[in-house]
Amino acid sequence: MSRSQPAGLGRIPPLLLVPALLGTAVVVLPLLGLVSRSPWRALPDLLGEPDVRRALVLSLTTSTLTATVCLLLGLPLAWLLARGRFRGRAVLRALLTVPLVLPPVVGGVALLGGFGRTGLLGGPLREAFGVSLPFTTAAVVLAHTFVALPFFVLAVEGALQAQGERYDAVAATLGARRWTTFRRVTLPLALPGIAAGTVLAWARSLGEFGATITFAGNFPGTTQTMPLLVYTRLQDDPSAAYGLSLVLLGLSLAVLVLLRDRWLRGAVR
Repeated sequence: MSRSQPAGLGRIPPLLLVPALLGTAVVVLPLLGLVSRSPWRALPDLLGEPDVRRALVLSLTTSTLTATVCLLLGLPLAWLLARGRFRGRAVLRALLTVPLVLPPVVGGVALLGGFGRTGLLGGPLREAFGVSLPFTTAAVVLAHTFVALPFFVLAVEGALQAQGERYDAVAATLGARRWTTFRRVTLPLALPGIAAGTVLAWARSLGEFGATITFAGNFPGTTQTMPLLVYTRLQDDPSAAYGLSLVLLGLSLAVLVLLRDRWLRGAVR
């Protein structure tokens, strides 16, 4: 025991221990139930089924595309929120974080209102170019981006704020222009946060369900991702649904392993 640490400081009061254990049970018991009821022996055959392979490939592809879109669009947004000085910044941040608390189905309805065949942008796109986004693979990526972009922006904004502006100020005093400072100073220092945000966006995209089924539908080979296939199988083959859920659980655990250092240091909030 460290001399500077008072005796008994590390002891856990029973009044805190009991609810903490109950909270742990609420999270852990369902996961144990999933693992125990999964058809481990049949899992290779299950993964070999054509519709499962299509759903898995589609999920991995759309999640990767979503993470890429979040990187391209979210990095400037995060920099704007962390470094910009303009009216309405708080309003912009609030709007960008709305998908975090919005019910997923409502998010899908909102996407239909914006990008549907008669939506604010979807209508003009269909009339001018014959482009219809709903119920396509592009709609899956758009729905995933809608729900995943806030995770990326908040992670990168937090990294930029933790980094501070002192290095930017030093670069400016040495004559560096704003773009040069961003490219040579700000970006390299923020790379761990950017990596964490990208992985978070990818993971959030992988598990997206509500907005996807509302805006993109559930069509095998086109819009049916793994969560949608789990939902379909749960109705007629619960054992297969457990097995597919186990695959998604494994991918989620892999993401947590990749992010463990970032979480311990508080880079992702």
